[in-house]
Amino acid sequence: MKAIRRFTVRPVLPDSLQPLSDLARNLRWSWHTETRELFQAVDPVAGRTAECDPVRLLGSVSAGRLAELAREEQFLHRLTEVSADLREYLEGPRWYQEQRARADGLPAAIAYFSPEFGVTAALPQYSGGLGILAGDHLKAASDLGVPLVGVGLLYRHGYFRQSLSRDGWQQERYPVLDPNELPLTLVREADGTPSQVVLALPGGRSLHAQIWQAQVGRVPLLMLDSDVEDNAPVEREVTDRLYGGGSEHRLLQEILLGIGGVRAVRTYCRLTGHPDPEVFHTNEGHAGFLGLERIRELSGTGLDFDSAVESVRAGTVFTTHTPVPAGIDRFDRELVARHFGDDGELPGVPADRILHLGTETYAGGDPGVFNMAVMGLRLAQRANGVSTLHGAVSREMFAGLWPGFDPPEVPITSVTNGVHAPTWVAPEVYRLRTGSGGTPGRWDSVAQIPDRQLWDLRRTLREQLVTEVRRRLHDSWRTRGADPAELGWIDGVLDPGVLTIGFARRVPSYKRLTLMLRDRDRLRGLLLHPERPVQIVVAGKAHPADDSGKRLVQELVRFADDARVRHRIVFLPDYGMAMAQKLYPGCDVWLNNPLRPLEACGTSGMKAALNGCLNLSVLDGWWDEWFEPDFGWAIPTADGSALDEDRRDDLEAGALYELIEDRIAPRFYDRSDEGLPGRWIEMVRSTLGTLGPKVLADRMVREYVERLYAPAAQARRSMDPAAARELAGWKARVRAAWPRVAVDHVEAVTPTEAGGSAELGSTLALRVRITLGALGPDDVEVQAVAGRVDSADAISDAQVFPLKPAGGQDLEGRWLYDGPLALDRTGPYGYTVRVLPAHRLMATGAELGLVAQPTEATGEGAGVLMR
Repeated sequence: MKAIRRFTVRPVLPDSLQPLSDLARNLRWSWHTETRELFQAVDPVAGRTAECDPVRLLGSVSAGRLAELAREEQFLHRLTEVSADLREYLEGPRWYQEQRARADGLPAAIAYFSPEFGVTAALPQYSGGLGILAGDHLKAASDLGVPLVGVGLLYRHGYFRQSLSRDGWQQERYPVLDPNELPLTLVREADGTPSQVVLALPGGRSLHAQIWQAQVGRVPLLMLDSDVEDNAPVEREVTDRLYGGGSEHRLLQEILLGIGGVRAVRTYCRLTGHPDPEVFHTNEGHAGFLGLERIRELSGTGLDFDSAVESVRAGTVFTTHTPVPAGIDRFDRELVARHFGDDGELPGVPADRILHLGTETYAGGDPGVFNMAVMGLRLAQRANGVSTLHGAVSREMFAGLWPGFDPPEVPITSVTNGVHAPTWVAPEVYRLRTGSGGTPGRWDSVAQIPDRQLWDLRRTLREQLVTEVRRRLHDSWRTRGADPAELGWIDGVLDPGVLTIGFARRVPSYKRLTLMLRDRDRLRGLLLHPERPVQIVVAGKAHPADDSGKRLVQELVRFADDARVRHRIVFLPDYGMAMAQKLYPGCDVWLNNPLRPLEACGTSGMKAALNGCLNLSVLDGWWDEWFEPDFGWAIPTADGSALDEDRRDDLEAGALYELIEDRIAPRFYDRSDEGLPGRWIEMVRSTLGTLGPKVLADRMVREYVERLYAPAAQARRSMDPAAARELAGWKARVRAAWPRVAVDHVEAVTPTEAGGSAELGSTLALRVRITLGALGPDDVEVQAVAGRVDSADAISDAQVFPLKPAGGQDLEGRWLYDGPLALDRTGPYGYTVRVLPAHRLMATGAELGLVAQPTEATGEGAGVLMR
């Protein structure tokens, strides 16, 4: 007989053990070793599992065991210490509070929106790197004291659990998650009723959602859940699965995340007294509708649409994570139109203005779609990519939104991702670092660790990985239908003494899961080398709708099933946080071979590096930025050539094999008389001591605070209603007048030498005459732009020199500007002149996408040649 409803009956904790409940409900336990060890002591058997969840553990422990613990003085002493440590962590001043004491510009609170959050395996609300990054962002913000409020959705089925069929085909299952069994608390009104947000849907329908709260250290994470009785069956399913369903289903999820998310934040702040956010940060375009809700709020105060847009933009940060247009959510324009206006959400906000925000108005764009990233960029005064290379790729990809500007001047900066060390560093690595004269947070202490200790640590971590792999492989084969009598060979899978390469990530085609299989005979030779063997551990999930990705998984699995090599290469299904925390430390080399430049950042290699694992990667994402031979190896790429796809993959796979054969394996197995690979150990030491501090989420969040959050807060404070109206009116006036703005004449007062050359160190005095039409000098900035030129006279490495007004208008109504141009570089050199809109409330002169430049007939200004 099957139960119609399932729930957990929890034991009543004795008074002396009540602090266990607070410790279990705060997800700091997921990265705080002492708290995890305390819960492992509650039930040593259940607590040893990698996916141990204190909330579930307390729900299953017997009353007798609790009574026993309540009498154990040693356990109670540890409980008191850990509880006091959590209180100090939550209440004491941290880095952010120290910064606020020194400067008044930091925001009182920041709302951070993301469609997924990977905080812990016990809260499976993530699919891959975007969610893991969001979880690490919250944790690092908590450690630093940054007053973040996280906002997401609570998916009742999470992403999916992956298994394999007998022939290696990916299979998905979606276990139902009961929020009452997760480390969550329902947000309630003062009278105890659950708080709700309500959205209007077409046809007079409504979408209700309750708000669950996860406490991530100091950071509250609000998660909206549509599985409530007030909803019709279709609406109850809105938050069923992460990245599931059709286009309208996905749109409803994103409307709920953005618009409902803002309302959830307002509800939380009203109930708790938490400061209202001054800055809103949207992690990818999925949450972009949050800007529309804030426009609606401001419209209720009397601001017109354009003025409200300026106010919203000032306090918004948008982070893009995709390097390809195909990775952006785009909806049919008519579908979006149906959900807004008087018959849907945001009545009173003009639906046509909403649609314009997401319209691809640039050359090559599709006017029939609504682009979430385009809306995100139009509603954010500050935007960034997630590595230096990705920032450059993003500026190219979105350059159409800023016509007239070369991609380097597109106002998208970059903050390179980081990873949360306490989550991803193995306890053994942490103890070795701090037990050798170092202190937490000091990465240079690895210089003091003897070679023998470092090498023994690497062996220990490899042994742990071998044990974990055999356990998971056995479970996988049982799921695939194998009888235990068939699986004796698993006891010989992997060898703790063999060079171990890891590869684990999502399986879109650009990540090239099967590049290693291009020459299977050569790969077998590497795996079975008699003196320098290699072993490989692979994991990854294909999207449930991606059959091509599933075929890649199957291809890899079938190769790994071959009895000749199955002891040297394994595929582990159901890749997630718990597996990753064992995988990264146990590998010697972390492999990443995407198509360059399609890896926005690629943080898995960062997590591996924090554990002393060396990287072997294409120069893409963060590796392009921080690669040094001391940290690993760069796989040569053929991305700039005109080769077809197969030929390119053959070349890059060949380069990969060659690196492993000729450089990596020999260095690993080259041992001293003491049995130590000295050069390898030095690379491990450099990776831990020099690369480690760069890849930290603490560094990333500090950069967000200093470069994006603080300026956004200051801009938002400056944008009171009067200022917002002023800026909106000024922009309308400038747009209308801009067609008459022109650069009429450019001349260099200081003549160049014969032949069009000038001496290094000399100065050109530029004089420029411009027509401004209905605008005045206060509305514009006039600049000289100079730099090296190519054969087509295109300027690169440009420098900008401001020119100043040199008097009033001449008889023809033109304005005179002048200024010096210092010639500080040799070689072919050129300059041009341009006019940009300028206003004290704009973050950049490129904001409007308007620029006036000379025509070919405009006086001199063709450039000068330097020698």
